[in-house]
Amino acid sequence: MIDAVGNPQSLLLLGGTSDIALAIAEQYASRRPLRIVLAARPTDRRTAAAKRLSEAGNDVVELDFDANDTDSHPDVIARAFADGDIDVTVVAFGLLGDAERAWQDHATAVQLAHVNYTAAVSVGVALAEKLTKQGHGRIIALSSVAGERVRRSNFVYGSTKAGFDGFYLGLGEALRPYGARVTVVRPGFVRTKMTEGMDEAPLAVTAEQVAEIAVAAARKGKDLVWAPPQFRFVMSALRHVPRPIFRKLPI
Repeated sequence: MIDAVGNPQSLLLLGGTSDIALAIAEQYASRRPLRIVLAARPTDRRTAAAKRLSEAGNDVVELDFDANDTDSHPDVIARAFADGDIDVTVVAFGLLGDAERAWQDHATAVQLAHVNYTAAVSVGVALAEKLTKQGHGRIIALSSVAGERVRRSNFVYGSTKAGFDGFYLGLGEALRPYGARVTVVRPGFVRTKMTEGMDEAPLAVTAEQVAEIAVAAARKGKDLVWAPPQFRFVMSALRHVPRPIFRKLPI
């Protein structure tokens, strides 16, 4: 159970090799050791992540998880909950891809949509079944400001995040009567392995900064938070810019 000040005893990382997911785990674990289910593909990176969390005093279980294989998701979630309740689940998997290739190559576009949206819905529905039964728990869903108003520069990715964002906000409303909550986190540019080699955008943050914002928001029971917080006002303004003007903006 999550205690009175928002500290969980157990954590499930879906996309357990994500820099942000690991930073969130370490943020929570700084308060007390956790039981952590690290769900990701079996790679050296997952092994290293499990070792890092174990050496910090946490009880870590590695679980095979492939976002592409949606048929396997109910079983993966069932195995994650098999040893007891899960207090916090972090949905952190996703693809960024090449923005220009994504709208010109059929396979690339379909893969982005499948991983970033379809797979996210798949695990969300499986999680909802468990959380309604256990009567408590929180999902931290890592969305993106790219989904708030989809830009020409990365519209395939942005459209997948728009769908992701809408689904998890709606899921939060659906789970509320059952005692579970969802916090959607909308980061901007984050300095991680996913963005290595890319030109840095304004208001860039680190994975650790996103984790701090996400954990604080989850503890306070917030439905939605931006990382950094200034993006709330930036995106609020951009949503109302007329399309002919928006088209000319250097974004």
